[in-house]
Amino acid sequence: MTDIALDHPVDGANVNSPSAAARGLPEIPVLEVGPDFGYETLERELARAHQLLDSATARVPRSALKTLDAVSRRWLVRWSNRHLGEIDRIARRLDRPGAYFLSVNYEWGCTCRVAPSPDGATARLVRVLDWKTEGLGRYVLAARVKGAAGPFTTLTWPGYTGVLQAVAPGRFAAALNQAPMRKSVGYYYLDWAVSRPRVWSMPHDTPAHLLRHVFETAETFADARRMLTSTPISSAAIFSLAGLGPGETAVIERRETDANVHRGAQVAANHWQAFGWHGHARGEDSGGRACRMAGVSTVFDPGFPWLTPPILNDNTRLAMIADATSGRIVAQGFEARRAATAPLSID
Repeated sequence: MTDIALDHPVDGANVNSPSAAARGLPEIPVLEVGPDFGYETLERELARAHQLLDSATARVPRSALKTLDAVSRRWLVRWSNRHLGEIDRIARRLDRPGAYFLSVNYEWGCTCRVAPSPDGATARLVRVLDWKTEGLGRYVLAARVKGAAGPFTTLTWPGYTGVLQAVAPGRFAAALNQAPMRKSVGYYYLDWAVSRPRVWSMPHDTPAHLLRHVFETAETFADARRMLTSTPISSAAIFSLAGLGPGETAVIERRETDANVHRGAQVAANHWQAFGWHGHARGEDSGGRACRMAGVSTVFDPGFPWLTPPILNDNTRLAMIADATSGRIVAQGFEARRAATAPLSID
């Protein structure tokens, strides 16, 4: 594989999206928040939360959302989820169906790369989030969270209690991908139906809540890798992790209680790399996305010139590059294969 050529490399530049601003694209809000960031982002961006829910649930009957909420909350209660009280407060503040289900749903698919920076001095995470839910690219925000082990910045949404991607300056950056679906019967939709009771029977955190806990408590790359490898989770997941030095990179493929760790420069999409692990790949052309991502440069470029099909697809909502050594993030929201926000640069 060869690197994808970049038309305008700008590594190290402090770019504030002039071209996007000229097109009238909205900026991604940056909020300074405390440990209770799910509720705090909701309070400060309540209108944005309702706009997101309007977009995300436009095709879902209100009665169906109420049922999904009820089932989701019963699962949280059954296993004494540590975030139940927080999600309860969020649901009361929103005062509409959808809060519980959207806190624990598993419908994202993504493409990631962890590799050294272009000068070989640090480790970087390149991340593209794909999710069927419309509006996630338009209404994304950056929350700078005061965590117990140190601050971290997560690209998230008002009222969302998990972490899908974040960077902790001086510690690590990480992202979560949806794992393949187990092959129980051999037919995709039957396998999906079989897998749902298995998820609800698991007395463990969701992968997104585990990743939040890691950012809140892990002090080093080694701590994060150990926790992401050994902590039981409620459903299979793929974690991409980049530390400080160029050798601190790994992709961690997880089932509920076991793991495969792929060290060094790696890519992750929505299929297993581990020998003997089988499942239905998720998202659009998972193998093609992974192959393409393997050639993407880790240079900071807010134009994201490498974001082309199949990495870019109808469900692409966010593109991000992060470096934990500097704490720098470049990110942009997307909808319908087009930019939905101005690029965000955080140094």
